[in-house]
Parts: sequence; C-alpha cells; structure tokens
Amino acid sequence: MLATASSRQVLSLETITTGIIQGLKLFFSGDPALWQIIGVSAQVSGAALLLSAIIGIPLGAVLGLTRFPGRRMIQALIYTGMGLPPVVVGLAVYLLLSNNGLLGPLQQAWIPKLFTVEAMIAAQVIIAAPLVIGYTMSAVGEVSPNLRLQVRSLGATRLQALGATLWEARRGVLVALIGGLGSILSEVGAVMMVGGNIDGSTRVMTTAILLETRRGNFELAISLGIVLLGMAFLINLSAAQLQGKGH
Repeated sequence: MLATASSRQVLSLETITTGIIQGLKLFFSGDPALWQIIGVSAQVSGAALLLSAIIGIPLGAVLGLTRFPGRRMIQALIYTGMGLPPVVVGLAVYLLLSNNGLLGPLQQAWIPKLFTVEAMIAAQVIIAAPLVIGYTMSAVGEVSPNLRLQVRSLGATRLQALGATLWEARRGVLVALIGGLGSILSEVGAVMMVGGNIDGSTRVMTTAILLETRRGNFELAISLGIVLLGMAFLINLSAAQLQGKGH
C-alpha cells in the first residue's frame, strides 16, 4: 500500500517535471497554438482594461471630489460591484446577449453576440470597471482639497482642476488600473460562459488551462500557467512598487 502511494507520488512529480520542461520548450519555440491563445487573451484583457479606464477614471474622480444626494448609494453599488463573483457576471451577460435575452433583438446593430471576443470584453469590463472606479475614488479623495482651491485661484477651470487632482493622484490611479487588469487577466468563469472557449476564436489562457488539464495535455497547460503566473507577478510587483513610491 505504501509502495503504491509512493509510486503514484513519483509518477505525479515526474509528470509535473516533464510538463514544465515541455511547456518551456513550447513557449520559447513559438508554438502557434500557444501564442494564438496568448494573443486572444491580450486582445480581450487589453480592450477591457481600456474601456474600464475610459469609464472608471472619470466616474471615480467625480465621486471622489463631489458631494450630491444619492452618492452613498452609488458608492455602495460600486463596492458591491468590486466583489461581484465572475460567474454571476457571466450569467448576467449571457442572459442579456442570448437570442431571447433583453438585448437579443439589438444584436444586428451594435450589441455583441454570445461566443465572440466582444461578448468576453463586455463581461470583463463589468468585472474591472467597479474596481477602477472604487480605487480611483479613494485615490482622488486622499488628495488635499487645498490643491483644487489653489489651482482654481490661479484661473483654472473645473476640468483643469480635475486634471490637476488626477495627476496628483496618478499613482493611485495606476494602481487602480493594475488591479483591474489583474482581476480580468485571471478570470475564467465569465469568459467561459459568454465566450464558449472556442478554439482559434475565444479561447484565452485561463479557459485553455482548464481544458488542457482535463484533456491531460499538461505541456500546453503548464506553458500557459507559466505565462499567466509571470503576468500576475509583474502586475503585483508593479502595484507594490507604485504603492511604495506613493508612501
């Protein structure tokens, strides 16, 4: 019994070691299947982060600088959105974009269809935008109000004062973007539901790792895992450095 358990452990370690070696070979040899998946991941996450920044930075700045009725309710909704389970987001987008969904009749115009890159981007924007808004709101809120008063006294417009405040809070805004990127780069549930994990079309690193592991294709799965871990490490390292500079 002990011998059987030991042999299983040795086999498992041998499989992992072989997978790592073969995975590194695939990565550095420029394997087309591997790099196609990495390319789709970069396209989806990059577009989702850009849209989240366009939506989230201005909204976060306004919420951080202004006071108006209902602000606390909006903040509560944003904080709730920051903790939304990705599978819930995927389900919501799936129901909205399906042929019988609320937005189904508009798909011939500008609404994306299910199982497309555009649908995956939409889901990831819903995941990342609340994070960008929330972190930007906190960063802007920590800037001294005296800065805006000083800038306005020099003849700056409200928009210019807002720009000066954002520049002062730039490290916090960058951390917000990095946090948003980290959340969507490692996400699997939503993109699996609305993208369908279609080979050569909507397969990204996280969904490919899941699929190839189930198939027993550990070489490709480990290659993608190494790339994903490397990206996550660089994202977290950048966030830590920016926070350190801020202090």
